[in-house]
Amino acid sequence: MGTHNILDSLEDEQHIFSSQFPPVSVPDNMTLPEFVLHDAELYADKVAFVQDVTGKEYTYGHVVRDTKRFAKALRSLGLRKGGVVVVVLPNVAEYAIIALGIMAAGGVFSGANPSAHGSEIKKQVEDADAKLIVTNGSIYEKVKGLVVPVIVVGEERVASAISWDGLLEAADRAGTETVIETINQTDLCALPFSSGTTGTSKGVMLTHRNLVANLCSTLFSVGPDMVGQVTTLGLMPFFHIYGIAGICCATLRNKGKVVVMGRYELRMFLNVLITYEVNFAPIVPPIMLALVKNPVVDEFDLGKLKLKAVMTAAAPLAPELLTAFEKKFPGVQVQEAYGLTEHSCITLTHGDPSKGHGIAKKNSVGFILPNLEVKFIDPDTGRSLPANTTGEVCVAPAELEAILLSHPSVEDAAVVPLPDEEAGEVPAACVVMNRDAKESEEEVMEFVASNVAFYKRVRVVQFVDTIPKSPSGKIMRRFLRDNLLKKMDTNPSTTAAHFFSASTA
Repeated sequence: MGTHNILDSLEDEQHIFSSQFPPVSVPDNMTLPEFVLHDAELYADKVAFVQDVTGKEYTYGHVVRDTKRFAKALRSLGLRKGGVVVVVLPNVAEYAIIALGIMAAGGVFSGANPSAHGSEIKKQVEDADAKLIVTNGSIYEKVKGLVVPVIVVGEERVASAISWDGLLEAADRAGTETVIETINQTDLCALPFSSGTTGTSKGVMLTHRNLVANLCSTLFSVGPDMVGQVTTLGLMPFFHIYGIAGICCATLRNKGKVVVMGRYELRMFLNVLITYEVNFAPIVPPIMLALVKNPVVDEFDLGKLKLKAVMTAAAPLAPELLTAFEKKFPGVQVQEAYGLTEHSCITLTHGDPSKGHGIAKKNSVGFILPNLEVKFIDPDTGRSLPANTTGEVCVAPAELEAILLSHPSVEDAAVVPLPDEEAGEVPAACVVMNRDAKESEEEVMEFVASNVAFYKRVRVVQFVDTIPKSPSGKIMRRFLRDNLLKKMDTNPSTTAAHFFSASTA
């Protein structure tokens, strides 16, 4: 065999990593609502969801009842199996009931970011071919012109929309349903829209089986002693897979309580942790940074905390931040996790049951969950990588690149992540401008900002002569990122979020 053929053979070799844990069984005859609400009647009087500010509560009995009521109401409105309902709401106590009701009716739940630009919501509604929208009075203006019937949740009444409370009451008065469709585990139940890491934001088609199977894997190490005992913070957005599956559905399955927070503010956050005796808080690194550094924390008696563990995901956790957090909160276990929308949520687990659920390894997202396989890819060549080599599970955000390339003065662009103390990572863009371009780097950033939600905005723009690419045409992102980091190294105290002003001053 010639040298060329040997190299081709090596490039084609696949390195697939499997879980070290034994497989877990997945029920094959249950929809997601049936799975998470299984045995809920045994906990009928136990609180499932409580709103942080108002104290509004839904018991498990209420969740089961209103899920059925909403499913019946949706069918009465003409929703049929496979019909998509876009939910544009902040975190509210009713959110999981709405999502489960849509699924129980045979519909497909698609959560949308309530703070998204109106054009982004419009695109999601159109791409999903949505049959209905669920929102509240304050967000109604963003969706009223989309020519789709709108259900409004909350006390505010909108004349041209359907009232959530009125709809449920009408379902109670209605007679026996004449149209009930069989829902199979292989039917779609959710259409969350990705954040655009592999292209423009797109709907991820998840079946009941996808979500049930992931929950079985995620919860494999939860013992019977923990069922009904855990109070979880519901701060991560429920429109995201992390919130609806990792928090709402996982907690319902284990019959715990979710304390729902509609927005983040540090004093409110700490007050909720103490007042509601939260045991488990899924958060993100910027909140951990605030807990370590913000003097507001010192206003509270941390001895009153009942917090046992935090889970951090969605961005890398710096080792220095982990050390500082553990020093300030010595009794709180830090669990790092990794997941993705396409996999229905969590993919890698922090804990090792053989070590008493202790942390598997610091500064790591841990072990592959049962039933899963993982492959790591060289982002520049696309090759499958063996153990002990650097690679990526995902690629860089191409949605932002598409927006940059739509600018008439931009010839080429590449977006790479840069480390940032507050956000974990922020997007940075290397941009090739055409000869006649007059725009500044700041104006290019403003152009992107006008087309995306605030959290997607590019924080760094650098004009370059060319975007380096491999022979196969793949952008050499690591090279670009390293060059940007070298520039930041000239001023070590400068974070990525502040790099733009420093580099253009």
